Amino acid sequence: MKPIRIGQIVPSSNVTMETEIPALLRARESVAPERFTFHSSRMRMKKVTREELAAMDADSDRCALELSDAAVDVMGYACLVAIMSMGHGYHRTSQARLRGVTAGNGADTPVVTSAGALVEGIKAIGAKKVAVVAPYMKPLTEMVVDYIRNEGIEVVTWRALEISDNLAVAAHDPMNLPGIVAGMETDGVDAVVLSACVQMPSLPAVSRVEAQVGKPVLTAAIATTWQMLKELGLDTRVPGGGTLLSGAY
Repeated sequence: MKPIRIGQIVPSSNVTMETEIPALLRARESVAPERFTFHSSRMRMKKVTREELAAMDADSDRCALELSDAAVDVMGYACLVAIMSMGHGYHRTSQARLRGVTAGNGADTPVVTSAGALVEGIKAIGAKKVAVVAPYMKPLTEMVVDYIRNEGIEVVTWRALEISDNLAVAAHDPMNLPGIVAGMETDGVDAVVLSACVQMPSLPAVSRVEAQVGKPVLTAAIATTWQMLKELGLDTRVPGGGTLLSGAY
């Protein structure tokens, strides 16, 4: 069986998506026959500001073109806030444009974005009300919350960790997350978004927080993996991937 090639369009300072998505798909390899290889192209970004995010997004076409040269089977745009900072519903615009770039290069590769995947993942599990944890400064977090609300999902409570340097986001200890969620009012929510950011590590805490709150817990990385598997027409059961990757959705 030929390995499935996973392409990722990644901010230059992001070190998490190339660890968490492979970790999830390696876990899937323990229960399913498919095998995966991982390929990335990078867009420059060091500080999580609107200006750097906009400049970075303009670079995503080049990344899609490079990855289509490698004939990857699916592509993930691995920066949630870059998409959301470009305006309501922009994930649809980005996905269509980047797929057009791949088609123009003779590849026509399906493209998912972490922003679109998170929205679709929340809807897939039937959650209407969510709690959100994000590492960004408050103004960017408010923009992410507004974007999610515009998609018809109620954000009941949210927490901004206010970390502006992207490498500092990656260094945040995921085992701080259970305590952060414990300090939030989650009684009235249907699900918890433990990391609304593909750079903030969260996988080691997902099962613990699901047990803690007794509700589904998902993250940007989990949602991106789920939507990639759907685009590939593959079973979505991934051990350790929380409710969304239970195989039921």
